[in-house]
Amino acid sequence: MPVTAIGAYAAQSLDRQENFNGLQLVYLCWERHLMFCAPFTLPLPPDMPFADFIENVVKPAIAPHPDAARVDFGTAHWRLDDADFQPNPQLGLVANGIGHKSLLHLSTPGLDGLHGSFN
Repeated sequence: MPVTAIGAYAAQSLDRQENFNGLQLVYLCWERHLMFCAPFTLPLPPDMPFADFIENVVKPAIAPHPDAARVDFGTAHWRLDDADFQPNPQLGLVANGIGHKSLLHLSTPGLDGLHGSFN
């Protein structure tokens, strides 16, 4: 079926960073932990240090999961979008390369979901 353009498309996305009052959206997916059915969407300050992000955002967000207390963030593996990622805990999100609508993947070796359901 052929498609015919009807003119210029002038709509603007409503989730542009300038619409978040100085914050940026960051998506967080905890791999193998599907009690959370989709990545978290978190509005965060771009200069938030990664260490603060873990302590004040990630830990409270995953706390309802039975595996949360066993997470060792020292051995956690991170991916930023589709690439392996080694965050600097002292640097802010943007300084670590985490931009608006970036997707962080958290992988926790030895923790395989509810009662090992991901084995």
